[in-house]
Parts: sequence; structure tokens; C-alpha cells
Amino acid sequence: MTESAKLIYQPDLASQIKSIKEDGYAYFPSVLDKTQVEELKSAMDTLKADKASFSRHTTPNNLQAGNKPGQTHHRFFEKSVNNAFNQNPLFIEYLDRPEIIDLEEALHGEDCHIIGMTAWITGPGRPDQSLHCDWLPISLPEDVLQDPRIDMPVFITTTHYYLNDLYEELGPTKFIPGSHKSGRRPNGDISWNGIGEQSLMCKAGDAVTFRCEVWHRGTQNTSQETRYLLQVHYAHRMISQKFPPYLNRFQFNPEIIAKCSPRQLRLLGDHVSSNYD
Repeated sequence: MTESAKLIYQPDLASQIKSIKEDGYAYFPSVLDKTQVEELKSAMDTLKADKASFSRHTTPNNLQAGNKPGQTHHRFFEKSVNNAFNQNPLFIEYLDRPEIIDLEEALHGEDCHIIGMTAWITGPGRPDQSLHCDWLPISLPEDVLQDPRIDMPVFITTTHYYLNDLYEELGPTKFIPGSHKSGRRPNGDISWNGIGEQSLMCKAGDAVTFRCEVWHRGTQNTSQETRYLLQVHYAHRMISQKFPPYLNRFQFNPEIIAKCSPRQLRLLGDHVSSNYD
């Protein structure tokens, strides 16, 4: 039986940063109430999946080609929409949610930005992912990372907003806490340092922020329920934003931009002049 991760809320910023540094993630319970959860799910249902933006929308009767040559998706309902902020102003609220944005700016700097936002809906039949890390910026021996003199920067973080009460059959995210200290990708391993996978049994309205190097995976949905998840990816300004389609084909929706606060505009890329500008 899979172990459940310890979801311990740290109310102060210093402790949240410590959780990111030590465990690889920080937990935020009940950041959304029931009304906000339902509003967000309804907004995700209406999003359009533009293939040019590497989004996808499949159904059991509509097998869609993947984004890589020769890749196809399983016959199950899935909608994964990039740049969700650009379709509905509701998503702008998730650029700078209270408390979470304080952690992001503490980790990535006051001039940080989002590098992506993905609305992800998965129905019954969704298969297991392999254990992975989203990005390994620097590969180092474990003993180097465990040296107390080494404080590895947090390059990219993702905040997951969970919109279902999770249980094993619905396909919770699984993490190996502390595995970012391995200095490598899993390479087929299913445990690290004696620690195996742990399920994040979040409730609808909870959020989890995690760093890009920690080993994790999505799991199969064997339930009869559809799972909803909003992902917001943050990084230091010097790390490129990923708003496809590229080569100037992506354009910000002016009606959305008009509703943004100065902080939200900066998170979308409206920076002041700095190095390399």
C-alpha cells in the first residue's frame, strides 16, 4: 500500500522556504473555498485546446496525435490547455494568490515571472506516468548536495491547485520527498535514500508548491471521476517563459491584459530594464 505524504502546513514564510529546501515541496491547505473550486472547474471546462499551443483535447472516441512524432494518446478523456490565463480573466487571479506568491517571490526574486500555466483535466482511464523530475538544471553527486555549505538555488517551481478530494483510484500526485537532493534523474528508480513514493492526498481547494528537481509522477485514474488540476509554473526572470506558439505567433489577449494589476503584468513578463535588455 502506498504511503501518504505528510502534508504539514507551515504558516510562516521562513518555514515554507525550509520545506522547499528540505522536502522539495510546501503545502497550502484550503486556499480556495467550495465556490472558487467550482468556478475554476467550470472555467476549465470552457477552455479551448489549441494544438498550435501544444494543448490537447482527447476523448475515448477521438484519439489525438501527440506533440512528438509518432506519439498518440490513450483513449480516455483528457484536456490539457497551455496559457490558460489568456482565455479567461478568472485565471489571472492564480498568478498571485495570497501567501503563495510571497513564497514564489522569496524563492525566485521580486522580479520573478510565471513561465507557464496549464489547466489539466483527466478522465477515467488515464494511465500512470513514469517517475521523473521536470527539469534537472545541475547534475551533482549526492555528497556535494548534502554538504551544508551548498545551498542549491530553486530554479523553477510549480504550484498545483487541486480541485478534487483525492484518493488512490483518482490518481494522486506521488512524490519522493527530498529526492531533489539526489542530484540526478530517477533513471528507473522508484525510491531514493530509502524513501519510496508518497501520495499527496489533497482536498479540493488545497495547493502544493514544489521545485522542479523533486521526483514525482501523476498516477492512473481508475475511478469513475474526472480529475481537475491547475498548474502555475514560476521562475527567476532570467529563465525563459514558455507561452506557445512561438516565433511571435503567441499574442496576449488585450482584454485580459487590461484587467491585470501591475504585479500581475510583471508576472506575465512586463519587466523593467535589466541585464541583457
